[in-house]
Amino acid sequence: MVKDALRETEDRMKGALKSLEESLTTVRTGRASPVLVEKLPVEYYGTPTPLMQLATISAPEPRLLTIKPFDATSIKTIEKAILASDLGLNPSNDGKLIRLAIPPLTEERRRDLIKVVHHRLEEARVAVRNVRRDVHNDLRDFEREKLISEDELKRGEDELQKLTDKYVELIEAASKKKEEEIKQI
Repeated sequence: MVKDALRETEDRMKGALKSLEESLTTVRTGRASPVLVEKLPVEYYGTPTPLMQLATISAPEPRLLTIKPFDATSIKTIEKAILASDLGLNPSNDGKLIRLAIPPLTEERRRDLIKVVHHRLEEARVAVRNVRRDVHNDLRDFEREKLISEDELKRGEDELQKLTDKYVELIEAASKKKEEEIKQI
C-alpha cells in the first residue's frame, strides 16, 4: 500500500517537473526557436487553439521566426495573439507570412525573464510540496485505519521526503539551466 502511494507520488512529481520544463521552453532567450510560439493560444472561430495547429512555424535565421498560416484569413488573429502575449515581439506580415524578428535581449529584459523563471520555479516547488502533503495525509490515514503499521508509516514518510528532495533538486537544476541560457549574450 505504501509502495503504491509512493509510485503515484513519483508520477505526480514527474508531472510537475515536466510541466515546469514545458513552461520554461516558452521563455525567450534571444535565439529564435519555434517553441517560443508553438503553444500560443489563438482565438480561431471562437476556440483558443495552439498556434502550431494553425500554421507552420520555422526559424530560417538565428533571430527570425516565420509563421505561415494554413488558412490565410487567420493572419490577423494570429498577429493579435502574438501582440497580446508576454513575448514582447512585434509581428509583421505580407499577407501570406508573418515574420517575428527576435531582438537581442537588453539587460533589463534579461532580469525580467529571470523573474519569470523564478516565479515558475516557485509554482513547481509548490506543486511538489502539495503532492507531498497529500500523500503524507494519505499515509497517516492508512495508519489510523490500521491498514499499515507505525513502522511502515515512518518508512513511508522517509521515502516520501527523499522523493520530494530529489524532485525539488531536479526542478532547481532545470531553473538554473534556463537562467544560464537567458544570461548568455
